[in-house]
Amino acid sequence: MKQLYLFIILSLICGISFAQPPVKKLQATKTTIAPKIDGVLDDEVWKTAPIATDFVELNPVAGRHEKPEERTEVRILYDNTAIYIGARMYETGPEKIARELATRDNVGNADFIGIVLDTYLDGINASGFYVTAAGSQFDAKYSPSPGGGSNEDASWNAVWDSKVKIDDKGWTAEFRIPYSALRFSKKDIQTWGINMIRKRQKETKQLFWNELDPKKNGFINQEGQLTGIEKLTPPVRLAFYPYFSTYVNHYPYNTPGVANTTGSVNGGMDIKYGINQSFTVDMTLIPDFGQVQSDNQILNLTPFEVKYNENRPFFTEGTELFNKGNLFYSRRVGGTPIDYGNVSLNPNEEIIKNPNETRLLNATKFSGRTASGLGIGVFNAVQQSADATIQDTITGKTRMAQTSPTTNYNIIVLDQNLPHNSSFTLINTNVTRFGQDYNADVGGFAFNLNNKKNSYGVTGYGFMSDLTYPDKTDTKGYAYEISAGKNLGNFTGNITEDYVSPNYNPNDLGFLNNPNYFDHTIYVQYAHYKPTKYFTQWSIWSNIYYSRRYEPSAFQTADYAVGGNVYLKNFWQLGTNYHYQPAGNDFYAPEIAGMHYNNPFSYRGNIYGNSPRTKRFYWGFFSQLIEISNGHGSFSNTDELFYTMQFSNHFSIGEDVTYTPQRSVLGYFTIDNNNTSVFSLYDRNTVENIFNLKYTFDANMGLTLRVRHYWSVRNNLSFYNLKPDGSLVPRVPSEFNSTNDEDFNTFNVDMIYVWQFSPGSELSIAYKNSSLTDTNLAQDGYYHNLKGTFSSPQNNNFSIKILYYIDYQNLRKKKKA
Repeated sequence: MKQLYLFIILSLICGISFAQPPVKKLQATKTTIAPKIDGVLDDEVWKTAPIATDFVELNPVAGRHEKPEERTEVRILYDNTAIYIGARMYETGPEKIARELATRDNVGNADFIGIVLDTYLDGINASGFYVTAAGSQFDAKYSPSPGGGSNEDASWNAVWDSKVKIDDKGWTAEFRIPYSALRFSKKDIQTWGINMIRKRQKETKQLFWNELDPKKNGFINQEGQLTGIEKLTPPVRLAFYPYFSTYVNHYPYNTPGVANTTGSVNGGMDIKYGINQSFTVDMTLIPDFGQVQSDNQILNLTPFEVKYNENRPFFTEGTELFNKGNLFYSRRVGGTPIDYGNVSLNPNEEIIKNPNETRLLNATKFSGRTASGLGIGVFNAVQQSADATIQDTITGKTRMAQTSPTTNYNIIVLDQNLPHNSSFTLINTNVTRFGQDYNADVGGFAFNLNNKKNSYGVTGYGFMSDLTYPDKTDTKGYAYEISAGKNLGNFTGNITEDYVSPNYNPNDLGFLNNPNYFDHTIYVQYAHYKPTKYFTQWSIWSNIYYSRRYEPSAFQTADYAVGGNVYLKNFWQLGTNYHYQPAGNDFYAPEIAGMHYNNPFSYRGNIYGNSPRTKRFYWGFFSQLIEISNGHGSFSNTDELFYTMQFSNHFSIGEDVTYTPQRSVLGYFTIDNNNTSVFSLYDRNTVENIFNLKYTFDANMGLTLRVRHYWSVRNNLSFYNLKPDGSLVPRVPSEFNSTNDEDFNTFNVDMIYVWQFSPGSELSIAYKNSSLTDTNLAQDGYYHNLKGTFSSPQNNNFSIKILYYIDYQNLRKKKKA
């Protein structure tokens, strides 16, 4: 093992000098006459602007220049209100242009042209604006990812204008990006980072104006430069987004005094105010998130919390500063009350109402970056208290029990850009509860340091958590991570060390499954980017993971893995990987402090692939097989099949079906009255079926339908007691039997119609249906359970929401008129 580590370390240190292509430069032209944004490049002002052309492929053949008859030409103008982009995409015929219609922030199966602006020229942060050949807009924020490279935040939205036209030469596009959509420093003469991206979907070609080297980690750090921007005097950036919504909800409580059908009318507002060119305040007052996609609920048999995706727009757009160090899990804000499951009941009492979400009163984000590259972010949110309603079953009297006090959430971030795409960050999160519950504070630093060529880098963080209680001793915990690696060349890799102390707990605003570990990871990859007879690209990789409990020190688990990926000449993508986990100690499954379970060794193999996305019928698969040496012939396999069928540029359907049978699995079941951890040998079947339908009327109007059914059943075969040495002994006799099985179903329908009737303004109509059953009757099959979801109590929700965008500058113009 020492020799293997030495080989890997020497390979990472051993570097090769790579010739870097020269950085392209384009001069922007200032104009006093703004071009008309109609998609036709016939304005005289376009003729005076220099042309950016000679785009270079990244995929499928890195480094190949575009053909003259398929060339791209881009011009850039600016005035004191906006940046203007005019682009001509040549094609040998209109039939070569893919143009599936999609609503905002969805590209679909379509060609597109995009511009990415790094207004601080830091090679780290940027904003991207894209338009497809069908006229659909897409925008995104770019920020550094923890492992190097760039994160794309597609949830970020700006208000800007674009139009496209298709003609016998190909297609054209015009953009108007107002300065309200950008942030930049206050300088008389500015140079911005820039890159332009073109996707030719039918030939699966992705091209960049400033060439990207696939052997180099990162995207924004390989940008060109936009020069000639001088003496900008942008207007006041102030916008209002008032909303009005109404809801009708029906659930068959069929309980005296409780209405089955309820309704509500809501109103609120979002405000965006640009304090100056660099800093912006975003506020949401009495937000409404009722139309976001339903959560993918599952039957969770692990000791760890399920982490759900954030679907609420305010918490997803423009949060790159607050996500530094991974201390911000926004689902905590307005989430489940802290004492939701800890309501104390007196004799003859029952809970008749217990909200599982708290109401968010307001939230504010202040963020921006100075001319010296110092990013400043402040986030604050106030959450209303929550109460459970308890009723005396004899007298009928009710009382209230608080499950969550009024709570304030706060984050402060200072992020300083450093040379060579490096950065250093200070971050603090705080949760203050105005009641008898504890308060939480987590703070520390994160860093990302690279050499001049960005060929080597060191990243990491160090944090401390401090929980203060009103009635007991405060607890402090610590965590750090450090990773060093080689990021440039065919051969790349990194070595990572993670430490989390027993008392470290960021979970009041962050997310951590479990503390108390000391882990090491070694990852190496070799990638070949030059096309061969059968492949356009291929790569192989290996990963070694070793984990110990920190206190008291003990081996937990390890994973030895090897895998590879290939990109075929016919644009298919295939991959496979294999894992071996030796026997170890699971200190979390018993759910009793001081106990552990002797995990047997296991093997796991995966294979996956997908067809070209350019085809009207696109499909793919994933298959996994796991064998566990628990002495009972245990195995598990997962088979997933997904597809999308595009019937026309307006209409498409898709489905994703996953089937996971598990046989003779040993796992935690419960804790009995003698405080013994009880395990069971069980079979489990899980099926998840997600169906999607999309009909897009035009680039501003569309209808989506998402239907999800999830079924998981656990059939217990026999029961065991966990011994102090981590082994299992049969529980004889056992009071547990088939009545302790579990059958879990959840069914969701999300149907949403969206009409963007003007830039930034939209009307949305949503219908949502949901049901959930969790029983011990685990005898029936999948189709019986699917049928049962329709006969179980259904929650039906219908809503209408109008969001209107008001630009302060437009109000001023109307007032002057």
